[in-house]
Amino acid sequence: MLFNLFKKTKEDQVRTNNYLTLRIRETVVETPDTITVYFDQPEPFLDYKAGQFLTVILEIDGKEERRSYSLCTSPYVDPFPAITVKRLKEGLVSNYINDRFRPGKTISVMKPMGNFITDYHSKNKRHYGMIAGGSGITPIMGIIKSVLVNEPESKVSLLYCSRTEDLIIFGKALENLREKYAGRLEIIHNLSQPKGDWKGLKGRLDSKKIEAFVNVKFIGPEWDNRFFLCGPQGIMDLARETLLAAGYEKERLYSESFYLEPSGNEIPEDTNGQVVRSVTIILDGQEHIVEVIPGKTILEAGLAEDLDMPYSCQSGLCTACRGKLLSGEVKMNEDAGLSENEIKEGYILCCSARPTGPNIRINIE
Repeated sequence: MLFNLFKKTKEDQVRTNNYLTLRIRETVVETPDTITVYFDQPEPFLDYKAGQFLTVILEIDGKEERRSYSLCTSPYVDPFPAITVKRLKEGLVSNYINDRFRPGKTISVMKPMGNFITDYHSKNKRHYGMIAGGSGITPIMGIIKSVLVNEPESKVSLLYCSRTEDLIIFGKALENLREKYAGRLEIIHNLSQPKGDWKGLKGRLDSKKIEAFVNVKFIGPEWDNRFFLCGPQGIMDLARETLLAAGYEKERLYSESFYLEPSGNEIPEDTNGQVVRSVTIILDGQEHIVEVIPGKTILEAGLAEDLDMPYSCQSGLCTACRGKLLSGEVKMNEDAGLSENEIKEGYILCCSARPTGPNIRINIE
C-alpha cells in the first residue's frame, strides 16, 4: 500500500468523507518542466467545478506530504479530470510527481474544493478577462473551456505571461481553442525572456500593458465584464491594482493564490500569558477536546492527537482546513483563502488560527 497516512480503523471513513483514491490514466508532457496528469473517473464520477483544486497526499521518504494543484479540465468538456504540475527548484512534491507519476499508479486526494469559480448560463453575455502567469493558466484553462461551451454569447480575452515560448503551458491546446471559437477567444502572450524573432509582447508585465489590454478589449456597456487573475503574487497584485484604478469593482475581480512549497513561517507565540487552551473540535459529528499550547495552531494540535482533520497548504490559502467557529475567539495570521462573507459567517482556517480565549468550539464541515 502506497500510503501509511491513516490508521486502518479510519480507512472506511477516509473513503466516504473528504478523501478518495484516483488512478492515473495518462501523463502528458506540456513543457520541459511541466506535466499534466489525467485520472480515470472514479465511481461515482468526480464532482468538481472548473477552477477548483485537488489536494494530493503522498508519502515521500517516510513522511506525509500534501500539496494543492488546480484542475485544468472542465467537467462540461473533458471526460477525465486532470491536474497540471510544474517543477519547482528543490520542490519535493512537484519533482516527485514529474519523475514518478505513471499510468496505473493510484494516489489519495482530498475531494475538490476552492472558490475560484463562476456560474454559467446560456443567456449570459459576458466578457471574461483572464490574466495568468506561468502555471497560473491551470485553473483558468478549465474556466475558459467551460465558458466557451456553455455561453455562446460570451467571449474571453486572455493575457498570458510566460518566460519563453517553449515554456507556454497548453500552447497548442490554446491555439486549437482559438481556432475553434474564432471571434470569441483572443489570446495575447507576453514573454519575459523571448528568443529569436518573437513579435508579441516582451519584458515584464507592467501596468501599461494591462491598461492597454483592458482599454482596447473591454469597451462597451452591453458587456458584463469580470476578471480572473492567477499566477505569481506580484502579477496578481499588479493586475488587481490596475483594474481597480481603471474603475472596475472588486466584486468583479476573482483571484487564486498559488501555494508552492512550505515557507516555514510559524505563528508567533501568544505573549499574553502563555496559556494552554482547550479547544473542542467537532469532526464528522463527534466532539474531540484538544489542548493547544502557545505558539501552536489548532490544526497542529488536532493532528498531534491523531484527528483526521482535513488540510493541505498549511498557509491559509487553500481553505482545505476551513471550520466554523461556534463560540470563543481565535486569531489568524493568514486568512487570504476566505471570502469576506465567509469571515462574517464565522469561518476560520485551522492551519493559521490559534485560540485567544476560553470556550472555543469549531465545527469541521
